[in-house]
Amino acid sequence: MTTQLDHVVLIGVAGDSGCGKSTFLRRLTDLFGEEFMTVICLDDYHSLDRQGRKKAGVTALNPKANNFDLMYEQIKALKSGQAIDKPIYNHETGMIDPPERVEPNKVVVIEGLHPLYDERVRELIDFSVYLDISDEVKINWKIQRDMAERGHTYEDVLASINARKPDFSAYIEPQKQYADVVIQVLPTQLIEDHESKLLRVRLIEKEGISHFEPAYLFDEGSTIDWRPCGRKLTCAYPGIKMYYGPDNFMGNEVSMLEMDGQFDNLEEMIYIESHLSKTGTKYYGEMTELLLQHKDYPGSNNGTGLFQVLVGLKMRETYEKITATGKVAAQV
Repeated sequence: MTTQLDHVVLIGVAGDSGCGKSTFLRRLTDLFGEEFMTVICLDDYHSLDRQGRKKAGVTALNPKANNFDLMYEQIKALKSGQAIDKPIYNHETGMIDPPERVEPNKVVVIEGLHPLYDERVRELIDFSVYLDISDEVKINWKIQRDMAERGHTYEDVLASINARKPDFSAYIEPQKQYADVVIQVLPTQLIEDHESKLLRVRLIEKEGISHFEPAYLFDEGSTIDWRPCGRKLTCAYPGIKMYYGPDNFMGNEVSMLEMDGQFDNLEEMIYIESHLSKTGTKYYGEMTELLLQHKDYPGSNNGTGLFQVLVGLKMRETYEKITATGKVAAQV
């Protein structure tokens, strides 16, 4: 039996592979609940399998290796409350498997390399985030993962990143300009750190988006530099530095919220949370509670975890605003 839904809210999560999408999606599941949220990996819309890409001399990042017409038709169908037969790209075999039936859900998340690439798909999305990892951090993360877990050499890791770079710059990176929110992960400016153990993370929030008001620190629209250390926080050297202010990003008016450094004691996050406004929390301390719930998730003690939780809360708030206006419109 097909479920008929009044309103399907569509969320787009964009970014390169290995940029933290799966951790972010786990955090979203906490907020929306597994039964209310369906995640679609856009790799399933590869039109060429691994062999086909090899033969054509294109990477999976290249639009030529993806079926955007089918993607648009099926996402549009889901959004209007219809079930679809979605193809499956098998990462193990590199082949395209028989399709699976996907029913619409209250929240549908499309995640992958190209959620904001096609203008038709972009227009269907209610809220979007782009996870943006700087080259330096990306290389360090990949080295730590591939050399430790997969036995690759440093040269192999570098070569694989460089091989993807032209297509990444041409097709993936430009999508940042269309995202409502960008989470940008950069090397710390607090100390010399060549292994990216400490991170500087920026939350870039677009102004003027319907159903979305940017979170801010202390005083909306001001420019704030804040070192929240000393008696209130257990801060080992070099501590934490926060920044907030208006800015321009890829031609868009934005609010910039930044955290450099990490927490020694995650429970003290409540102190930072109490100075943030318009976070979308339902009660005092909810953001800290969500972080503490999964201390083991990557980035929980720095800005990546903090801003992923914050964006999740803003998505929940947006969902509630959209479904509330949908109900009002239906009654009228």
